Amino acid sequence: MANRSYLYSADSMPNATEIPKGIRCISEHNWDIPLAHKLMVGRGTTIVPSMIWNPPIGIAADYADGAALLRDLLSAVGKGLEDDAEFAECVARTTAHLEKQQAKYFVLETGEIVSMSGDDPAASVRRLASEDIPDAVAKAEAAIAGQNDEWLASVRADWQTHFASFYSEALYFSFPG
Repeated sequence: MANRSYLYSADSMPNATEIPKGIRCISEHNWDIPLAHKLMVGRGTTIVPSMIWNPPIGIAADYADGAALLRDLLSAVGKGLEDDAEFAECVARTTAHLEKQQAKYFVLETGEIVSMSGDDPAASVRRLASEDIPDAVAKAEAAIAGQNDEWLASVRADWQTHFASFYSEALYFSFPG
C-alpha cells in the first residue's frame, strides 16, 4: 500500500473538538505531497488538527485563492504543451473537479507522508507550512509572471509528477455526509 497525501475541501477548518461539516474529497497522491497540493494550500496557510490522525499535522488554506493559483500555473505550463492531449485532459479533469467540490477551505492531510521520514511529524508539518509551501508558491508566482522560465520548463517536463494526482469524490479516507 502506498503512503499518500490527501486533499479535501471543507466549509470550516478542523479544530481541536470536531472535524468540519461538509467535507468533500479532492485528491490523493502516492508517496509525496505534489506541487499541485502545495499550491492549493498556499494561500492563507495554517496548521490545523488532523481530521484523520492525532497530532496537529493538517494544513488548511483558502480554497478560492489556492485553486486560482493552481489554474494560473496550469495555464502557464500549458503554453509549452499545446499538443499534449494527456496534459489537456488532466487540466480539464482537475479544473472540473475543483469547481464541483468547491468549499471555503482546502484541508491537506499529511500524516502518511510526514511519518515516512522518521522525523517528528509536527515539526515536519511546521517546516512544510513555513518553508516548502511558501517556496513553491513563490516559484509558481514568478513563473506565472514570466520571471522563472527555467523552473517552469522543469515543471513542464515532469508535469505528471506535479499535477496527475488521483482526483475523485471518494478517497482512501472519505468522510460520511
